[in-house]
This record gives sequence, structure tokens and C-alpha cells, in this order.
Amino acid sequence: SLTRTERTIIVSLWSKISTQVDVIGTKTLERLFSCYPQAKTYFPHFDLHTGSAQLRAHGSRVVAAVGDAVKSIDNVTSALSKLSELHAYVLRVDPVNFKFLSHCLLVTLASHFPADFTADAHAAWDKFLSIVSGVLTEKYR
Repeated sequence: SLTRTERTIIVSLWSKISTQVDVIGTKTLERLFSCYPQAKTYFPHFDLHTGSAQLRAHGSRVVAAVGDAVKSIDNVTSALSKLSELHAYVLRVDPVNFKFLSHCLLVTLASHFPADFTADAHAAWDKFLSIVSGVLTEKYR
């Protein structure tokens, strides 16, 4: 579980991320599809070109879901339960993709907030996104 200091770091950086959900989400997905092209298989109906409307919309939804987890930092399981079911039972997304997405989000945060993304922030966000990934893959078990 997260320490008080880690929670403070996550909530603090989220206050900056939340004003740029569209940009952060779009860049994260662009990075995901560039670095892990196999993830594209889950989006055959999407225009995955850089900056496309569908990419921006889905990126915003992804980062907004991270925001839901931040807002419910003490009960991430409850906050993401419906998403967990959707990705496991309906979309059948390979769980490894959540780790790839987490990594791409970390890199995007580091590049957008270099002054705020200290080693402690990196560690806290990595731990938090591991919790989020774990919640999203719970239904696979």
C-alpha cells in the first residue's frame, strides 16, 4: 500500500495532470502504440494517427480513469471495478498491456513535468500505477 508521503506526491502531481488530461492521454497512447505496436490490435476501429480525434478522446478517458483512481486512492478497487470487468470480460485485453501503458504514462509525465517528476515522484507514481494495473487485472484470475 501507499505511504502518506507517496499519496501526497500522487495527489499533488495529479493537480497538474488534471489540467492537461487531453494532452497527457494523447501523448501516452501515441507512445504506447509507437513502442508497443501489438497494443494496436485492440483498436482496429480507431484512427491511430498522431493527434487523431479518437486517440485524443480515448487518451482523455484513460487519464480520467487514472484520476478516478487518484480521487479514490484509498479504494482503487472500487473506483475501477467496472473498468476491470470491461477489459477482462468484454474487451479481453492482455493484462501485460496495462504495464506497458503504465510505463508510457510514466515517461509522458516525466517529459511534461520534469521539475515535479523527481525520483520520489517517479517511485510513488510507479507504485501507484502498479496498484492500478493490479486492480485492472483482478478479474482475469
